[in-house]
Amino acid sequence: MKVKVIPVLEDNYMYLVIEEHTREAVAVDVAVPKRLLEIVGREGVSLTTVLTTHHHWDHSRGNAELARLRPGLAVLGADERICALTRRLAHGEELRFGAIHVRCLLTPGHTTGHMSYFLWENECLDPPAVFSGDALSVAGCGSRLESTAQQMYQSLAETLGTLPPETKVFCGHEHTLANLEFAQKVEPCNDHVRAKLSWAKKRDEDDVPTVPSTLGEELLYNPFLRVAEEAVREFTGKAAPAEVLEVLCRERASFERVADPLQPQAQALLALQWGLLSMPRQK
Repeated sequence: MKVKVIPVLEDNYMYLVIEEHTREAVAVDVAVPKRLLEIVGREGVSLTTVLTTHHHWDHSRGNAELARLRPGLAVLGADERICALTRRLAHGEELRFGAIHVRCLLTPGHTTGHMSYFLWENECLDPPAVFSGDALSVAGCGSRLESTAQQMYQSLAETLGTLPPETKVFCGHEHTLANLEFAQKVEPCNDHVRAKLSWAKKRDEDDVPTVPSTLGEELLYNPFLRVAEEAVREFTGKAAPAEVLEVLCRERASFERVADPLQPQAQALLALQWGLLSMPRQK
């Protein structure tokens, strides 16, 4: 199993997962189809399926165009709001692409219909991988928009947090630096946070992705997976895990206020650069 990490838009990641024996490929969270197809062509693989984690435009915007360009393409996900969806998946459902097994894990929190995808190959020395979209990111998680804090806690602690520690985590955004700065605020004495932050700053300077991490690493420095730790409870002033998580989400949202958010003109320019908009033809 080969994973191509594809940075797009302002800070999103698309992924192309390649079964190296059959040369079948599966895409995860298609936002910019032209960019994806460039890599599909370069790799010489057959794209058969799109796995979409959730319905937000920056994770599913490219599905319709890709389906038009590739008739018969399967577009899978758990939420009927996903663009160009061909089949709705259920929690615990398993798929197969050559030697690659996929287990579908419903992980509500960011959205009610958020699905993460756990991939592995039997009798393979390579570690498994989880494509977690906005449910879990490096040192953080997506904003809780549609679900309860209890649902989000179950998604993080019980569904994702119990995967094998060697599992590689491929998330939906490059938010690592800001996530770790917040993690340091939560646990200023955590040496793992300090070391990872130093590493992430160097990656940022070199303009290199910080994905993947591993689940075992996340358990050491991601405050959203550490709600039972005394330092995290002290920071929130709460004891019940879901309440700790709820305060963390609120504090993280406050922490990440952007001083100069993208204005509509800048957003349009960014979309134009990625081929999401087209210039009107001159008459």
